[in-house]
Amino acid sequence: MPVRLGINPLTWTNDDMPDLGAETPLETCLGEAKQSGFAGVELGNKFPRTPDALKPILARHGLALVSGWYGSRLLERDVDAEMAEAEPHIALLTALGCTVMVHAEVSRAIHGERATPLSRRPVLSDADWSLLTPRLDEMGRRLMARGLRLAYHHHMGTVIESEAEIDRLMASTSPAVGLLLDTGHLTFAGGDPVRAARVHASRVVHVHCKDIRPDVMTDVKRRDLPFLEAVLAGVFTVPGDGCVDYPAVLQPVAAIGYEGWLVVEAEQDPAKAHPLTYARMGHDNLARFVRTVFNS
Repeated sequence: MPVRLGINPLTWTNDDMPDLGAETPLETCLGEAKQSGFAGVELGNKFPRTPDALKPILARHGLALVSGWYGSRLLERDVDAEMAEAEPHIALLTALGCTVMVHAEVSRAIHGERATPLSRRPVLSDADWSLLTPRLDEMGRRLMARGLRLAYHHHMGTVIESEAEIDRLMASTSPAVGLLLDTGHLTFAGGDPVRAARVHASRVVHVHCKDIRPDVMTDVKRRDLPFLEAVLAGVFTVPGDGCVDYPAVLQPVAAIGYEGWLVVEAEQDPAKAHPLTYARMGHDNLARFVRTVFNS
């Protein structure tokens, strides 16, 4: 298989709402991830953050570390300051053999605010774009020198959310800024992940595979809910359980020889969506799509 399948621990325990899955130990997350067939996991809030502590835990479960989220504030500080802030994270990823760093600009972001509707998410001015994109480029170059690709994660409630913003980001930066294509976030934002995969295939360095329940998405948009309330309502699910056309999304990246990770990242309320059941479903559906697309 030319790509590897990973999972984010949001299936079991939520980083933005730590009370979701708070009772679930890390060993359960990792054991069930392996049991479901995944080769690796992304970082979550229950993971130790030093190589000496984390490496033997992952090895015990036969899992690789895929990557981990880093929220930058490049609108507020320069690249030197940002790299210094990110250094422990960078050191952890490189020590455990990661090749990408999940990266999102979180200045002014509202995705973690339970009372702020998504309609009030931040939007960049032309001056903001002129400040942010050169800094992202520079940080991307510095990360490449450390053996990591910057995988920019467009995300609901942040300054880069929409398809038009993704297009502008890619047009305004060099290939030092890779794209993390998140099928669920882009669909929720009103975009077309199939088009984005086709247009930006050469820049895709990481893929988050979450699906969308279209009836829930329509309802949460109508009610203009905050992001986390949309999560609790069940807007996201695993690949193959919603409306995203995964074979059509994966075909353009397969065509350019993508060999990175495909990561199931579908945050749900574990009290409503049994984690092992959904992890297995996500793995099996995604593996089927990969066999169809990458081996055709």
